[in-house]
Amino acid sequence: MQLNHESTLAPTANPLDMMEELVNANEWRYDRSTDEEMIVEFTGQWCEYRMFFVWQEDLGALYFSCLFDTKVPVAKRAGVAELLAHINERLWLGHFDLCSDEGAPMFRHTILLRGTAGVTSEQLEDLMEAAIHECERFYPAFQFLLWGGKKPHEAVEAALLDTVGTA
Repeated sequence: MQLNHESTLAPTANPLDMMEELVNANEWRYDRSTDEEMIVEFTGQWCEYRMFFVWQEDLGALYFSCLFDTKVPVAKRAGVAELLAHINERLWLGHFDLCSDEGAPMFRHTILLRGTAGVTSEQLEDLMEAAIHECERFYPAFQFLLWGGKKPHEAVEAALLDTVGTA
C-alpha cells in the first residue's frame, strides 16, 4: 500500500555533516570518502571498533553499524547466532548481527528522519553512546563463547555478572 502525502518541509539535512563535527570533537580517526558514507575508528575498553554510517537521502534514513575487531571462526557461527538471539532479547534499541563479509559481530541501528527538520547532535550522541555501551557490555559474552568454551546462554550471563565488593 502506498500512502499519499505532499510534504511542505525542506529535505532533511545530511546528518553526516554533524557526525563529522562530533567525531572531530572526540579526536577519533575517520574517513569520509563520499557525502553519504563515513567510517569512524576508535579504541574501546576491550577492542578496536569500526563504525560505519550511511546516509540515504531518498529514504531519509541514517544507517549505522559498529563492528568489533573480533573474527568468528566458521565452526563457531551457529553458537554465535544463538548468542546473538540471547543478547538481542535484552536490547531496547538496535540489535547485534554477524557481518557476513567479515565474520565479525556488529551492532546495527537505523534512524528514520523523513519528515523531520533533521537529526540533532543529541540524537547522534545518544546513538553512539548506546552502541558503545552495548558493544562494551556484550564483548565479553563473545569472548566467553569463542575462546572460553561457554554455551551461548552461559556466555551472556557471565558477561552480565556485576562484580560486588573489592579484592
